[in-house]
Amino acid sequence: METILDHILENPVLPVYYNDDPETCIRVVEACYLGGIRVFEFVNRGEKALQNFKILKTYAEEHLPELTLGIGTIKSAEWAKKFIDAGAQLIVSPIVKAEIAQVTLDKGILWIPGCMTPTEISLAEDLGAPLIKLFPGDSLGTGFLKSIKPLFPRLKFMPTGGVSPERDSIRRWFDAGVSAVGLGSKLFDKPANAENYDWLSERSRTCLLHASI
Repeated sequence: METILDHILENPVLPVYYNDDPETCIRVVEACYLGGIRVFEFVNRGEKALQNFKILKTYAEEHLPELTLGIGTIKSAEWAKKFIDAGAQLIVSPIVKAEIAQVTLDKGILWIPGCMTPTEISLAEDLGAPLIKLFPGDSLGTGFLKSIKPLFPRLKFMPTGGVSPERDSIRRWFDAGVSAVGLGSKLFDKPANAENYDWLSERSRTCLLHASI
C-alpha cells in the first residue's frame, strides 16, 4: 500500500476514464502511458467495466510495465473484491464506507475515499486512508482545501472533478497543497480532426510538467 502511495506521489496526475470498447480503452491508456502517466484510474461506470478492466490489466502487464492500474467509482465491498481479484492495485471511491476500507486493508490495497466535508475526512482518516479524494473538486475549490488541510496534517489530498489540463487549473490545486490531481473528461476532450492519440500523449506530458513546476 505504501509503495503504491509513493508511486502516486511521484506521478501525481491520474487520468480517470471509462469506455465500453476495450480496444479504445487500450489505446487511451497506452497514449497516456507514452505521455509519462504511470497511475491510471479506470472507472466502474458501465456494464463492461470489469470485463474491460481485465483486458486492460493483461495488456498493461505485457506492454506497460511501470503502470499502476486502479479502479474508481467503487461503492461497495462486493465490487472492491471483484476488482481486487481482477488485479486492481488501488481502489478509489466517491464515498466513505467502512466495509470498503476493511476489504482493502485486509488485502493491503490502497483505498482512496471521496470526501466532501470535514466529518467525512475525519471518518476516512479513522478508517486508515492516507490519501483523500476531494470530490467534486470543482464544487469544493481550493479555498476549502486550504481551510481544512491544517486540521488533518497527516493526510494527503487529491481533487477529482473539475480539474482541467490547463496550467492555471493544475497549479492552483498544487499551490493550495494537494499531492495529486485526477483528470476526467477534460483530459480526454479530443481535438477536431485528430486521427490518432498523439494529442493525448502530448496533453498527458504537459499535465505532468504543470504538476511538477
